[in-house]
Amino acid sequence: MSLVGKKFPNFDVNAMNTYGNTFKMNVYSEAINNKKKVLLFWYPKDFTFVCPTELHAFQEVLAEFERRNVIVIGASCDTAEVHFAWLNTPKSQGGIEGITYPILADSNRNLARALGILDSREIYDEVAENYLLEGDDVTYRATYLIDEEGKVFHESVNDMPLGRNVKEYLRLVDAYTHVQKYGEVCPANWEEGKDAMNANRDGVSDYLKSH
Repeated sequence: MSLVGKKFPNFDVNAMNTYGNTFKMNVYSEAINNKKKVLLFWYPKDFTFVCPTELHAFQEVLAEFERRNVIVIGASCDTAEVHFAWLNTPKSQGGIEGITYPILADSNRNLARALGILDSREIYDEVAENYLLEGDDVTYRATYLIDEEGKVFHESVNDMPLGRNVKEYLRLVDAYTHVQKYGEVCPANWEEGKDAMNANRDGVSDYLKSH
């Protein structure tokens, strides 16, 4: 069930930062209390192959997100201790040393389960005479963009092998900010600096005639 247009779940989750501090973080509250947008991206597992490329890619453009008043938060179902070990592993060895944004440690999977992004399902095993989980019970590559009021304005979910295009989220933030500021709508492939569209019929008509 899509969360777009709805409030992001109000959950406290353990988090780890680059200094080795474990603390509670609430994504919804981060947006509301700081009056900032939030980009929350989930990845399947620490110490894997595609995942560190994504964390480093977000770090490379972190200043661009911050310039746009956006808080970047990573997340997986690994524990805070595993996050800390990965944060202290050099990039050359598959680690994420140098990452400065916080990473959620949703090890009890409360938030991931509420979002419906876990790769698992419950099946009945007749031999065991019990319900068992099928799948790794880790998250897909889900991404959420949340506005200053705690409302989700974008969500996407990639399968495990598919890494994200980080720059697309900058474009989406720019587009949503433009809508907030000017009340215009953004057509396909819109980028900052390009013409947007007036939502009324005359404005759309004028735009189509000129393009």
